[in-house]
Amino acid sequence: MKIGLLICGHALAQVAEKHGDYAEWFKRLLGDYGFTFDTYYVVDMEFPKDVHDADGWLLSGSPHGAYEDHPFIPPLEDFVRKAYAEHIPMVGICFGHQLIAQALGGKVEKFDKGWAVGRHEYKFEGHGDIALNAWHQDQVMQVPKDAKVIASSDFCKYAGLVYGDRAYTIQPHPEFSNPVISEYITLRRNPEIYDDDMMLQALEYARTDNDSDKLADEIAAFFKQPRKAK
Repeated sequence: MKIGLLICGHALAQVAEKHGDYAEWFKRLLGDYGFTFDTYYVVDMEFPKDVHDADGWLLSGSPHGAYEDHPFIPPLEDFVRKAYAEHIPMVGICFGHQLIAQALGGKVEKFDKGWAVGRHEYKFEGHGDIALNAWHQDQVMQVPKDAKVIASSDFCKYAGLVYGDRAYTIQPHPEFSNPVISEYITLRRNPEIYDDDMMLQALEYARTDNDSDKLADEIAAFFKQPRKAK
């Protein structure tokens, strides 16, 4: 099964030098499930020619807001709507979670209670508490009519959404390994933007195992599930 990676941003240069860019993180996360990958840096206006160029699509995180004025966002929303109409499965992570919701009629805003950085626990339907790394202030604040909530936390009400067998999206970052998020915390530690106690706690929690492997299983199962012809 071929998965098209729609990459919506770039890692910080210092992080990419050690750990690769976003695409490499997803290939490591999903590398044991028999997928092949094509990568498109949509943030740089590199788009697939057709929604049928892959068997499924994965939309990555981004430093940008889904509601911001960037050239790649309108065509990416169009692509999402076309793939959705054609029943081609999509997975969205963080920005991808938000962008898919926005494209399908939801609403994304900055959360007035600030940032989530580092290890957070979410209640996932069918799995109980799942711990994953997060990095966001924006959230889905209004859910599209076709979406079902499958994960939430006290900080993030709509942390996971599923749209039948057509889209599976989550707010946290299963592709963020502890070494990656530790680098980010160290490089971005700035008391004018992030609460310093929160950042120090996040750095401490980055030494603790999380459940990224369980989410990798979930993502792979979503892509591979049998689907009826539309």
